[in-house]
Amino acid sequence: MAANENEVTLPDTQVADTGVLRATRIYFVDYLRAALVCLVILHHTAITYGGSGSFYYTEAATDPVASLLLSLFTNFNQAWFMGLFFLLSGYFSPASFDHKGARQYIKERLIRLGVPFLIFYFVLNPITVFVAFSHLPASQVVANGFTYPLTVNLQSYFNSVGNGPLWFVEMLFIFELGYVLWRVATRNKGGGVGRPFPSYRKIGAFILVLAASAYLLRIIIPINAQVLGFPSLFDLPQYLSFFIVGTVAARGDWLMKMPSSMAKRFFVIALIASGTLLILSLIGTVVSSLGWGSLIGYGSFSSLLYALWDSTFAVGMSMFVVSFFRSHFNSPGKLWKFSLNFYAAYILQAPVIVTIAAVVLSSIHIESLLKFGLAAVIILPLTWGAAYLVRKIPFADRVL
Repeated sequence: MAANENEVTLPDTQVADTGVLRATRIYFVDYLRAALVCLVILHHTAITYGGSGSFYYTEAATDPVASLLLSLFTNFNQAWFMGLFFLLSGYFSPASFDHKGARQYIKERLIRLGVPFLIFYFVLNPITVFVAFSHLPASQVVANGFTYPLTVNLQSYFNSVGNGPLWFVEMLFIFELGYVLWRVATRNKGGGVGRPFPSYRKIGAFILVLAASAYLLRIIIPINAQVLGFPSLFDLPQYLSFFIVGTVAARGDWLMKMPSSMAKRFFVIALIASGTLLILSLIGTVVSSLGWGSLIGYGSFSSLLYALWDSTFAVGMSMFVVSFFRSHFNSPGKLWKFSLNFYAAYILQAPVIVTIAAVVLSSIHIESLLKFGLAAVIILPLTWGAAYLVRKIPFADRVL
């Protein structure tokens, strides 16, 4: 997401295989980030109408089929898309650090990550909470620590501040700070210059290590548990490892050198894993007589199968999507400049989704899948339009 100058409109340069800035921009990365933000918006909209997960405002699904389909959509998304965000962010960190040095690098991160985070935490999140809770049943409002009817006072304001979707920005800053400390400790040696793209064996080993790490962490932090304000800390091994892979990949220019044939093969492997490991983990969770336990964690066999699946899917899907966008969207095009509004769209998505769902569409009673589609048609263009206008505010594009 927005962490480096390569991720916004300033300047039109990106990373070369030596880790220094190069004159040509990798346009497909901008399109890819924009597409991922659209997927995040759809993800949260799906949760709103009955998919698995948590969000500010939700409505119960009208039938089990809608709930299942929306939940499958959110689960497949959760398996890979935020990890790819971290990888892309890590990919541009080495060149930016080389260009600016530790002090200026941290200063830039504080501006690009810290300012939006603080605005969301203390302004946009309270607004989103109050809009959502003003349209929720009294029992849900009270359960979240508010009085009903909802009143605006100092106590309710402090109850409503939070990071929301900007947990990503918060975690990214922690990773970036860790990267700076590592570069300083190693005396600014980036390492890995010209490193060839990893072999099938190395990628396979990475998937197994990632799956084992996720499985072990979920013994303590099960899926869907919120810890320290992070809604998906159970995926920390993926987020951290993908960020690190991104920093290593930058030195070898892996986004450009990854073989398309390899990406397709790992995508096929991801599909096979979905038809086997995922299905088995779901069966083990539903059929209690098997004794496999729940896929959400606690050291169960279903959790092991699920960890193997989502690690395989994360790698295979990420490789395939990068290869696809590199092949089809690596030129400016008519929508390129508009795609640069992705960071602002990510920040503004929550209040837009909640306003449309809770205020505009809450009185419309139709099947959940239809309502999800209707909401998506309204929310996507509205969010991107708001992002475009916000970035027109003087100096806003320097942050967003």
